[in-house]
Amino acid sequence: MIPARHATSGFACATTPFDREEQMQRRIVLMAVFATVLAMLTSTSFVRGQTAATAAPQTPTGAIATTSTSEHFDPAAATNAYLAKVPPDKKAMSDAYFEGGYWLILWDFLASSIVFLLLLVTGLSARMRDLAERITRFKPIHTFLYWVQFLVLTSLLIFPLTVYEGFIREHKYGLATQTFGPWMGDQLKGLGIGVVFGGLLMMALYGIVRRLPRTWWIWGAITSLVFLAFLSLISPVFVAPLFNKYTRLEDPAIRDPILSMARANGISAKEVFVQDASRQSTRISAFVTGFLGTERIVLNDNLLKRCSVAEIESVMGHEMGHYVMNHVYKDLMFFGIVIVLGFAFLRKGSEWAFGRWGDKWRAHAAGDLAALPLFALLISSYFFVLTPIDNTYSRVEEYEADMFGLNAARQPDAEAEVDLKLADYRKLDPGPIEEFLFYDHPGGRTRIYAAMRWKAEHLHELGNRE
Repeated sequence: MIPARHATSGFACATTPFDREEQMQRRIVLMAVFATVLAMLTSTSFVRGQTAATAAPQTPTGAIATTSTSEHFDPAAATNAYLAKVPPDKKAMSDAYFEGGYWLILWDFLASSIVFLLLLVTGLSARMRDLAERITRFKPIHTFLYWVQFLVLTSLLIFPLTVYEGFIREHKYGLATQTFGPWMGDQLKGLGIGVVFGGLLMMALYGIVRRLPRTWWIWGAITSLVFLAFLSLISPVFVAPLFNKYTRLEDPAIRDPILSMARANGISAKEVFVQDASRQSTRISAFVTGFLGTERIVLNDNLLKRCSVAEIESVMGHEMGHYVMNHVYKDLMFFGIVIVLGFAFLRKGSEWAFGRWGDKWRAHAAGDLAALPLFALLISSYFFVLTPIDNTYSRVEEYEADMFGLNAARQPDAEAEVDLKLADYRKLDPGPIEEFLFYDHPGGRTRIYAAMRWKAEHLHELGNRE
């Protein structure tokens, strides 16, 4: 499922401000604690949820040697046998890649926070507002012009980290296929989309703030949720094709079983589309996207090249699970709650900040365009704190889709093989705290064990099929 890559508690603000030295000490302590937790979680000596057993011998087809006709099939032993198939050097590389991502969560937050604070304390945000107001007298155009300046400037200031994270690091671990020119072209497309759609949203939100100064946070949350639903509706048809080519899958040996599975589960799709993701990455992926008539079943060409038909069916069964279990609508409800609480936090947090630093920043109210970096700082802090909750919600949905996929495709060994392929960029065997904090999908061990447990309960059926 598209993460929606891609993307908050403690809403009461202190009424008595801390002095500056105490605030700095608290930040240092929090950063030290976070760094210590990360170091513990990424240490090779960190306690694992389960101890790996000796690998079982493998059959030529890749399935675990404990056959489907055995009355003593052990899901835990089968799981360990699958995990033992990953060479140590490959496991070390995928672990290093995924664990490095933990730190990037922190660095991304810190870098963006520094940029937002820089715009405020230097008065640059106020000057950007003044420039927009000098160009035209129409307030919606003021908002759009300020947004363009804000988005371009922040993107430029964070660009070195973006290049490292999205280009250099991906090539270092063998996950990227683009040269710098095409990669940069995709970044510029993303920037253009951000200018257009972000500008429209900002004009709507600031219009609400100016007209409804007491209840703007309620109507702003509703508007943001409607906008999120609108983007989910149009993205498969109008946005995604800007980055990749989508063609109809013509091979009946692959297409027909997928469409048969879709019909059996109430999905009325008549075509399967292939995304040319190999132009950007080596990752395998698939998704069922869109709603209200824009639904599409999509698999990427890496999946076609690297996976067997059974493995493809297993992946597509998982993705259909998201659709059949209405995860897109549940996501809108979940993020609706998150957005409402986030806007309440913005209101309280901004009122406190305006009272303390508004004069220095030359930004005194929510409707002041110069305050946008403050809102960006508050909302990024909100989602940073929400990371474990957001990940847990996503992880539960992904596990539900795993269970659906196993029952729809009935390919437990294929599911396990796909999970091993995902080890290119996902750590297979995290500890329980590590998984809770950082995983938006179940860990590889969890997913493989679920597949082997399903297999253990369907041995007779699978034996007859074979």
